[in-house]
Amino acid sequence: MIKSFKIFAILFTGVILLSSCDRDIPVEQLKEKYLKKNSAFIDIDGVPVHYIIEGRMDDTLPIVLIHGTSASLHTWDTLSSLLKTNKKIIRFDLPAFGLTGPNRLNQYNFNFYNQFLDQFLSKLNVTQCIVAGNSLGGSIAWNYAIASPNRVKQLILLDASGYPKKDEKGSLGFKLAGIPVLNQALKHISPISLIRKSLEDAFYNKSLVTEKMVHQYHDLLLREGNRAAVLELFQHPMKPDPSKIKTITQPTLIIWGKQDQLISFNNAALFKQDIQNSKMLVLDKVGHIPMEEAPNQVATAILEFIM
Repeated sequence: MIKSFKIFAILFTGVILLSSCDRDIPVEQLKEKYLKKNSAFIDIDGVPVHYIIEGRMDDTLPIVLIHGTSASLHTWDTLSSLLKTNKKIIRFDLPAFGLTGPNRLNQYNFNFYNQFLDQFLSKLNVTQCIVAGNSLGGSIAWNYAIASPNRVKQLILLDASGYPKKDEKGSLGFKLAGIPVLNQALKHISPISLIRKSLEDAFYNKSLVTEKMVHQYHDLLLREGNRAAVLELFQHPMKPDPSKIKTITQPTLIIWGKQDQLISFNNAALFKQDIQNSKMLVLDKVGHIPMEEAPNQVATAILEFIM
């Protein structure tokens, strides 16, 4: 199996090197296509962070939504529309992704994201909030909940990273990005077919992976600086310390897609076991991104949990 994958990787490298390089897209050009009517930017340590605030502006306990690797605030579109009648919603493109782009040093770890969230929320005058995160955003969320217990009142984890992986099938894009030499080529050559396959790996219902979605992910990956940032994250991956999970004190809702092939739904039970005050919901026929694949079920669970 490993040998055949290596052969495929070598052949794949040859094919993409014969193709034309994908050029970075200037952020101003992408803004014309992907800014929303309520989009805004705020400077955090020299980085113009793309964010949206919507919903009940009088809400003093907003929900802060944190996306996963290579995603953006767009991943929360449907869920936010379902929650904003009841809550204030804050969502943003993490540094390294979306229209926000890389930080100045192009280095990413939990300490950086903890400091980033502190500055971001302080500038928005958020003293307390509910933090929700998917995948990488989930691990950033629970690490921040530990680092800032007075600011994070409740925690919501959607297919969050946190424990060592065991036998997950994984994403083709993640695998290729971990191969030396090839990953350097991916800094300049980013086939849209690879984006499509990686997204299909994340969904149980492949029909939800539309051409519009594929092109959005591809375009935002090509945002100047983002490919180098993603490569940095793959070469120096953020490794959560699972021993810290037991120190989470906030009431926590754990939501998981049963057919998640990137982070097995077995991890939901591990979070449930380690977080004393927690509830768990496993969704059948749902993959790695439940807020996109089952938004109504996710919204109902969240509102029941927080209200």
